[in-house]
Amino acid sequence: MSKQKQQGKANVTWAAFIVVVLSIIVGNAFLALNTIQGLTQTQKSLDNTSMLTTAIEKLHLSIVQAESGQRGYLLTEEDDYLTPYYDAIGQLEAQTKHVKSLRSEIDGQAERIAELLLLVERKIRELKKTVNLALDDKERRALNIVNTHSGRDLYKQIREHINEIQDRELLFKVSHFSKLAKIKNEAKITFAITAITSALLIIGMFIMTRLNLRNAAQYRLELENQNETLAGKVSERTQELTLYSDELSRSNRELEEFAFVASHDLQEPLRKIQAFSDRLETMFKDELGEKGMDYIGRMKNAAQRMSNLINDLLEFSRITTRGKDFADTNLNEVVSDILSDLEIAIKESNARVDVEDLPVIQADKSQMQQLFLNLLSNAVKFRHPDVSPHIKISYVHEDIFSADHNTHLSFQVITIKDNGIGFSQDYADKIFVPFQRLHGRSQYKGTGIGLSVCRRIVERHGGTITAQSKDGEGATFVIKLPVEAALFTLQGEA
Repeated sequence: MSKQKQQGKANVTWAAFIVVVLSIIVGNAFLALNTIQGLTQTQKSLDNTSMLTTAIEKLHLSIVQAESGQRGYLLTEEDDYLTPYYDAIGQLEAQTKHVKSLRSEIDGQAERIAELLLLVERKIRELKKTVNLALDDKERRALNIVNTHSGRDLYKQIREHINEIQDRELLFKVSHFSKLAKIKNEAKITFAITAITSALLIIGMFIMTRLNLRNAAQYRLELENQNETLAGKVSERTQELTLYSDELSRSNRELEEFAFVASHDLQEPLRKIQAFSDRLETMFKDELGEKGMDYIGRMKNAAQRMSNLINDLLEFSRITTRGKDFADTNLNEVVSDILSDLEIAIKESNARVDVEDLPVIQADKSQMQQLFLNLLSNAVKFRHPDVSPHIKISYVHEDIFSADHNTHLSFQVITIKDNGIGFSQDYADKIFVPFQRLHGRSQYKGTGIGLSVCRRIVERHGGTITAQSKDGEGATFVIKLPVEAALFTLQGEA
């Protein structure tokens, strides 16, 4: 029986040894193929960028040649200048098709090339127009067109686009040459190391296999002990988290009940104040006189402000306790709905709102609507009396490298900028504190809690909101939301 066990162990050892050898062979083959593929792909990329750079340079030279022929003919009226002009025009059309057929691996390069080709087409039309006028004996009109410098401006734009495209292709080419050299060096080193390590690894793996078999029982026992310890800690931590979750749920329920009761109990006497003040105003208007009616008006206004404060405070408290689950939310639709709600205010103030294409994010849609409603209504409200509001909503995607965690964080950054009255940058933090106002109630209505609600909504989504402004020069609000916003949600009780 003992011999059978030993034979079994030997079989396992040899089987492991064969597997390791085969793995080394396969691994070496994979490394070789991977290196060859890397070299091939890098060389292909270099050939492609060289073809594109050459084609664009030829396109540039043809434009210069055509423009030289055009200007020479317009200045001298000698037909000899038309020969290079016609040659260049013919080459431009063929070169434009050739450039369109080429593709760049650089992000955004296709759009730049498309813009360049549009400018080239405009330049060709301008050149043909002036030369055709000159051929029809309309030299003055042709020269007038040239003297507008539109052709020169077009050439400047073409040259700027060509320089930008070629600079990017050059950087791409340099990086790939470096990559090519690196791959070649790595290939030499890899092949040398592979040859050495293969032999050493085979010997080492044979020895390690025998040692591993001998120590397997010991490791298994230690692992079982560790698993038991870990299971105990997990169970203990699970109990703690369960208690914490129950406590948090109870706290949320109590907060919600308190907010509801407080709102109901505070609103009831306010409704009576408003009702009795209405009766006083209706029944004893003549007896009270102008001063008495003024007091009643102030009392009603104060009661209404108190009612608004209670409602806003209740809304502020419900942001986290009654938040909905995050779902795909199209911010374009959200902003469109808000602009529809604010249509009357926008028309009355003659406001203009420019909106860039906004993303679809993971969010609580109702809270996103509240966020944009507060910010856009403020942008319309806090305006100069003699200036029409101009509001711009823009968006960028931002990637940030976290050195602490060695990870990349992605953010959706939305900016809302207006040309309103603005505020001093010293108050950039104060405006997000509940019930903080920078202007009197007689100037601008409101309870001073709108921006506090905005900050709480953004923070519930794991983001930040900041304000930048100068007194009298408008304000800019920057909302930064993480792409993985669902990880930060704080759900309330259903």
